[in-house]
Amino acid sequence: MRSWNVSDFDRVRDIALELPEVEESVSWGTPSLKVRGRLFLRRHEDPELTVVKVSPEERKALTEARPEVFLVTPHYENHRYMLVRTAELAEEELRELVAEAWRLSAPQRLVKAFDEDAGADA
Repeated sequence: MRSWNVSDFDRVRDIALELPEVEESVSWGTPSLKVRGRLFLRRHEDPELTVVKVSPEERKALTEARPEVFLVTPHYENHRYMLVRTAELAEEELRELVAEAWRLSAPQRLVKAFDEDAGADA
């Protein structure tokens, strides 16, 4: 496992807060991140895990490829979330995961505006 200077959820939070309209909140008694009131990330009760919103296709691919990092407990089987050992992810992979979770929760107009701004910066 990698060793980080900040907690794993602090890494996740810092990345998420770079995205438009992300707000910090509390969900089920743990720190969470939302976009326009819609949950997309939260710290799990187990501090080694982060709950991440994900598409069913992506969840299947990730959990099959790396079940030691990406997992689904019975509680999440019927939801669009999975558990992630974020300390195991490289920075770029974590950024992609957080951005995709944000995209799944953000209103489409916000995603479109974000993509247009990113394209203008390129």
